[in-house]
Amino acid sequence: MKLEDVKTIAVVGSGNMGAQIALLCSQLGGYNVVMTDMNQNLVDAGLKRQKDQIQKYFVDKGKLTADQAKDILGRISGTAKLADAVSKADVVIEAVFENMALKKDIFKQIDAAAPPHAVLATNTSYLSVTEIASVTKRPQNVTGMHFFNPPAVMKLVEVVRAVLTTPEAAAVIFDLAKKLNKEPIYCRDTYGFLANRCATITGDEDAIELLWSHVAPPEDIDRAVRLGFNRPMGPLELGDLTGGWNIQVTGEEDRIKELGFAKGHVHPMIRMMVRAGYTGGPGKKGVYDFWKEVISKW
Repeated sequence: MKLEDVKTIAVVGSGNMGAQIALLCSQLGGYNVVMTDMNQNLVDAGLKRQKDQIQKYFVDKGKLTADQAKDILGRISGTAKLADAVSKADVVIEAVFENMALKKDIFKQIDAAAPPHAVLATNTSYLSVTEIASVTKRPQNVTGMHFFNPPAVMKLVEVVRAVLTTPEAAAVIFDLAKKLNKEPIYCRDTYGFLANRCATITGDEDAIELLWSHVAPPEDIDRAVRLGFNRPMGPLELGDLTGGWNIQVTGEEDRIKELGFAKGHVHPMIRMMVRAGYTGGPGKKGVYDFWKEVISKW
């Protein structure tokens, strides 16, 4: 199968990542998109999130007319029945929480219901695509499609080739990413892939240690990184935006298993933050709040 054969895309997961990926597939790809999640309330919340986003960032700014927005949203439907969502899909993109057991369970369900020709992609930032593919009867058609958060803005997409992924399946996802106005790169299935591995999975460790040691407040640490290395965001504000602190804690065991304790452990302050509910993410408190409300008072 080639990209020109793709007509329908299913997105599993209607949270911030899934909803934005589904919207990109309709808005830039022109595809019919079916979005699914654990229950209808989550699906409806994702559909509302898409409507609000396209109104705020496109219609209100004059980039799209109301009729154009209606057409884009009209190509997206939602259902809480995963089997129905993927039954006619040519490509399935899974975008759920970073948990291996959960992803493997979902891929078993996708494999049982999706057409035999469908390419199945997982939006994981560090988990083994080969292990996820192993629970299917089509590991050759399973690949990684790692969008960076927020996917509506970030240009990079890592196309991860698992051990048994065919070049043809990987090419479909690579070409799809280009059609969505992203800049895809191929990489083999290694822990953390390319961008996260180069930055190191615990790459925020030094920034957290500076904060923990009261060397500087988070605003100054992020400002130093932005200005000193010409980056759009510092590591602390990025973690707050994406909810990356919670992912660091929940993924610690996986990182230690793959990289060893020296590279895989999480700073104790991050554990403390997450236990106290400062996980970061949309509408949630993160490291900036933790500094202001807790650490700066110590």
